[in-house]
Amino acid sequence: MKKITILLFCFLSFLGFSQSKTTGVINLNANMTANFTLNNATSKVTLVLKGPSDRWFGLGLGISSGFNMSAGDALVYSTSLTDRNFVGFQAPINDTQDWTTMSNSIASGIRTLTLERNLTTSDGANDLQMPYASTSSIRLSWTRSNAASNSLSSNHLVGFATGTFTDVLSVQDFSLNASSIYPNPSSGEFYIKTKTNLSRVNVYNQTGGLVKTIIVAADSREVKVEVNGIQSGVYFLELQNDSEKSWKKVIFN
Repeated sequence: MKKITILLFCFLSFLGFSQSKTTGVINLNANMTANFTLNNATSKVTLVLKGPSDRWFGLGLGISSGFNMSAGDALVYSTSLTDRNFVGFQAPINDTQDWTTMSNSIASGIRTLTLERNLTTSDGANDLQMPYASTSSIRLSWTRSNAASNSLSSNHLVGFATGTFTDVLSVQDFSLNASSIYPNPSSGEFYIKTKTNLSRVNVYNQTGGLVKTIIVAADSREVKVEVNGIQSGVYFLELQNDSEKSWKKVIFN
């Protein structure tokens, strides 16, 4: 079972890295911002929403200037977060709570909410659906009270914004996933070059058997590996440091 698990993990790793894309910080007004990140691996969307800590504020999803207020997805924070929908010109009514509050903090008069939801939800008629492959941008409306108050009222500001999603590359670029193996194919001697620290290398054959372990001195970023007398074929390298693991394939000829 252990060998099967190792091989399955290797196979999935070679299919591609987990994907994510983000809007980056979208400035709504002087004290409100939103940042959406879509994660293809977890099928989750993370929203970091910032607003004033002394009054209610809200965010409309998938909504642009001139929208019809008879329907629409909305989030409102007063004394707590509520998932809502626009209905006519009254205050948005409560909807099924699809967002999970991961954190809620206040600093220098600004509340920061980190929220998470599935990319697509079962109550699709009420929620903006964000399938990873087809979501390239998001239209937003925002609102907040004109005065310090947690009671929703018509005394508020409103505006509109649009965010564009771009692929998240920086984390992968400087992780063990970005490591390179050369020469590959190899005769049994090759180098591993990384963009982060490398502390250990395990070499496995195709059946999951451990062939060799290399302890890397001083967390080097370039390591020479020699595996003498090895049979020709495909092997898998498990790269490790203190915080992550990555798998690479090497061919010996």
